[in-house]
Amino acid sequence: MNFLVSFYNEILYYPLFNLMVFFYNVIPGQDIGVAIIVVTLLVRFALYPMNSKSIKSQRAMQAIQPEMKEIQKKYKEDKEKQAKELMALYQRRKVNPFSGCLPLLIQFPVLIALYHVFINGFKEESLAILYPFVSNPGHLNPISFGIMNLSETNIWLALIAASLQYFQTKMLMGQKKKKEDKKEDENQEKTAEEKTQDFAQAMTKQMIYIMPVITFVFAMSFPSGLALYWAVTTLFAIVQQYIIMKKQKKKEQEQEVEVVK
Repeated sequence: MNFLVSFYNEILYYPLFNLMVFFYNVIPGQDIGVAIIVVTLLVRFALYPMNSKSIKSQRAMQAIQPEMKEIQKKYKEDKEKQAKELMALYQRRKVNPFSGCLPLLIQFPVLIALYHVFINGFKEESLAILYPFVSNPGHLNPISFGIMNLSETNIWLALIAASLQYFQTKMLMGQKKKKEDKKEDENQEKTAEEKTQDFAQAMTKQMIYIMPVITFVFAMSFPSGLALYWAVTTLFAIVQQYIIMKKQKKKEQEQEVEVVK
């Protein structure tokens, strides 16, 4: 256990804390909010390739949903054959159904480390863990942009973070099914497995509303430095998703044109 704590501190907590203090020192005016934004952007750029792969995978999974349902209906009595056909579909369309989870697993410990940075960062004793090449500022001023105390909760930052979370989750879920498709599904008798899948999809859609609520509750429970981080990282994710989805849509349209020709 001690080894894991030491590993976590050496790999995540200490470097992120030192990075924040470094930028706090070099940024004119020593604004801790600007330092947090810079650190957040650096973390997001470092994870950019992995997150891009995850977004593409999730979009690809949405695109093959009709084919997956075809296979599930066709081989609903033969689960082994169904599994083989689904694996063949993933390979044919170059989709990894599990690749979307990896960035979340990596981002979670980073978020925990940043939480500790913002919780302990305003305590003078925390400056004892600074690297020799990082100047000790004596203390970190929690007032940012001249109006916000990032060592306390802030309802406006919490609302901004929750709102951005809503738009990001909604964008990632993609477009809703057409009404015609819904009517067709309703007219067909569904198996127990299909009903379970429908329930799972319904729960997934509810995440559009659940995630912003969770974000708001957490933002109001911890120092607003964490809410600032979450708002910036979510805004970055929205821009990243927009760029990737736009490129994918253009690529799909070009492929459709080539098929028609």
